[in-house]
Amino acid sequence: MINVTPNITIEDWELTEQFVRSSGPGGQNVNKVNTAVELRFEAERSPNLPDPVKRRLKRIAGRKWTSDGALVIFVQDTRSQARNREIAEERLTEMIRKATETPKRRIKTKVSPNQKRKRVDAKKKRGEVKAMRGKVDP
Repeated sequence: MINVTPNITIEDWELTEQFVRSSGPGGQNVNKVNTAVELRFEAERSPNLPDPVKRRLKRIAGRKWTSDGALVIFVQDTRSQARNREIAEERLTEMIRKATETPKRRIKTKVSPNQKRKRVDAKKKRGEVKAMRGKVDP
């Protein structure tokens, strides 16, 4: 069981771990030991996540979100299986914490009439400068 926030906990049955061989450097160790971890969190079916949090989590997850509503995190950072598992769980909790934060509503602002007038005046002045360029009549 993972405690994300005081209100949200992830039960063990919602998580599945699969260990695979890691790619990259590591010598003979990389050919023998399954150190990379693929953590799968069934987010869509999770009873502990409220619907708005699920929607934001789906947007945050991006390509990590599968079509059947699961969040897949793949970690092969270290040569230790236990450490990779910890990193995967940390990343999952961090993503869920980000999803719990409600975004601030954007307040529409209006350009003041004075600023509009200043912009148009500057454009006119620049146009006049450019109009003065060119060939001079003798």
